[in-house]
Amino acid sequence: MAKVARVGKKEEMDFAEEVRSWPGIWIGEKLPRNGDYLMAFSDAAGNALEPIMVIDNKDKATVAEADVGKLVRDARERKLPVAVLVTREESQLRHVDRQRRWAQEDRIWLLRSTRAWLPRDLEVLRPVLERMRAEGPDFPQRNAALANEVQRTFMDIDEIQGQLKKAGTTIEKAQALTAKHRAQHFEVTGEPGTGRAQQPNPILLRPPALPVSMP
Repeated sequence: MAKVARVGKKEEMDFAEEVRSWPGIWIGEKLPRNGDYLMAFSDAAGNALEPIMVIDNKDKATVAEADVGKLVRDARERKLPVAVLVTREESQLRHVDRQRRWAQEDRIWLLRSTRAWLPRDLEVLRPVLERMRAEGPDFPQRNAALANEVQRTFMDIDEIQGQLKKAGTTIEKAQALTAKHRAQHFEVTGEPGTGRAQQPNPILLRPPALPVSMP
């Protein structure tokens, strides 16, 4: 258990250091309880802007419903309208998490994200959070259609990213296969493979000279 606690602590500290390098984002110090950190967009002077979000980092095989419930309670305890559950890897999110990336849970708006996705997700949410700051924290609840559109946007972006990842894997496999064939070509011929057909020797293709009759 002590080892698990040390790993969790390191994960939280690494996350904070990473977020501090993001322009326009404020993150507070490590919380003693009720979440890991407070985070928000910042003004030009670096001050936190409303709404402030409570963050919970998870680095475990799979997120559990108890994790979601605890984070929602932490947000309610702190009287914050937005909570963010952040996993280290995409695979740690359940299917239900992917289907409800931005959704209301017991009057708290919850974003389910990953370390890699979070900067992009925050940009998607920026207009919503700005409206919450201007019109009150219940703005998304009063605009259910907008909340649904944000959720669809997240799902569409996730799908596009998944397809790009598959394409990248295919390209990497093709490059590895090409390198393998070139190595085999070198072993057989002693010449490096170029990926192009070898050009024939033009001298060998020249037709033989016709005999010249002497007068």
